[in-house]
Amino acid sequence: MITEKQIDLVKNSWCYVVSPMGVGTETAGKLFYERLFEVAPGVRNLFQGDIKFQARKLMNMVTLIVTKLHKLDEIMDEVRSLAVRHNRYGAEPAHYEVVGQCLLWTLEKGLGDKWNDETQAAWTAVYGVLANAMIKNQAASVAA
Repeated sequence: MITEKQIDLVKNSWCYVVSPMGVGTETAGKLFYERLFEVAPGVRNLFQGDIKFQARKLMNMVTLIVTKLHKLDEIMDEVRSLAVRHNRYGAEPAHYEVVGQCLLWTLEKGLGDKWNDETQAAWTAVYGVLANAMIKNQAASVAA
């Protein structure tokens, strides 16, 4: 369960990260993938082509999710589609933990002194809901 306060914290912090005062979406995407490949080099082979393009897609997806946090049911079809695509890419349930850690690390870098325990808890809650939905839908698409 995600609270209203957590939604507000996530929305406000994301707006800052992607703003000119923060690191911006391009830098945030670059930081995320650099960190991901540093801590989990084995996942690099799951990404084909230009990582800048992949980073842009990720940042666009995070922005979409953040803007729809009050109405998550509106994006659950997209989450299901994303889960199916992740099966084709070779993503495994264990990957979600490291992705979450790298996302939090990226946000911490992007927010600097605006990062705190409350903001971390909010992002952890949001990511947990989405990661669990992705894992569940991946498993369901394999079983189908």
